[in-house]
Amino acid sequence: MVSIPLHNSPGHRGRPPLRAAVLALAMCAFGLGGCASVSDDVVTAAYVHPARYDLYSCLQLRAERRAHQTRIDDVKRLIDKAQTGFAGGLVSEVAYRNDYNAARAQYQLADRVWQRNRCDSERLPPEKITTKPAVPEPLLPAADEQQRPGEPFLRPPQPDR
Repeated sequence: MVSIPLHNSPGHRGRPPLRAAVLALAMCAFGLGGCASVSDDVVTAAYVHPARYDLYSCLQLRAERRAHQTRIDDVKRLIDKAQTGFAGGLVSEVAYRNDYNAARAQYQLADRVWQRNRCDSERLPPEKITTKPAVPEPLLPAADEQQRPGEPFLRPPQPDR
């Protein structure tokens, strides 16, 4: 097997020259920097079919926009939380960036269709707001019920009041 020396000096035998390494790093940084400047139209087209919301009514679009905005907020919170840990930037990019871009692209497309259909000027029925109890009631034995030693107490589910 023939080895080709990468540098003529004896101290660098088998190692690439410093210039080549710096050039390779610069090219990688330049290539990755180009990914950060991708326009929103390209991102939207990559994640959502352009005709996805064309047949939606304004009522359906309102629900979709709200769901996507909630998803964007949730994923953004997860990204921010991941960035606080060790190698957080890498973890957040690998784990959450794809979901964030997809939710953002879906929201942008739904918003474009919302504006194209002039849903702002349309009078929509008010949204139904459902409230859920923040903390479920603890399962404790009633005063008149006895718990046998060694057995866990499970109260049968109560009907909604």
